[in-house]
Amino acid sequence: MILCSINDADIYSAISPALKTAIDWLLTHRNDAFEKGSTVIGSVGNEDIVVKCEEPAMIPREKAALEAHRRFIDIHVPLKGTETIGWAPVQSLKHVREPYDDKRDIMFFGDAAHSLLHVKLGQMAVFFPSDAHAPNIGLGNHRKLCIKIPV
Repeated sequence: MILCSINDADIYSAISPALKTAIDWLLTHRNDAFEKGSTVIGSVGNEDIVVKCEEPAMIPREKAALEAHRRFIDIHVPLKGTETIGWAPVQSLKHVREPYDDKRDIMFFGDAAHSLLHVKLGQMAVFFPSDAHAPNIGLGNHRKLCIKIPV
């Protein structure tokens, strides 16, 4: 997991070419007026790198389920206010709430998050397949980008 300022994100570009594509795109477009929906910004093999502009309702911490992906890295970028995200290493989790769904590339856990991240405007959080995360914790409505990067 990485939590950093978008201004400093390019230092993580060496991790993978797909992550570099996403970070370069974010650095170029971070001040755009995003509309709700999805945009393909590149691909890796037969999988697209997708930017999703979302407007989810926030949920209380105790109702936020940890999720994990196997085929994608997620980058969460708040566009309105702070997004609180729970985090825990997948290998430490014991209570599977929903088993892995290969079609949706997601599984859910009933364990509590080990840590809470407060991702502020101008920051981003990167979650790898080894990172379970519980996004959208808080009150009210939220606006964010979620960039899906194939591993």
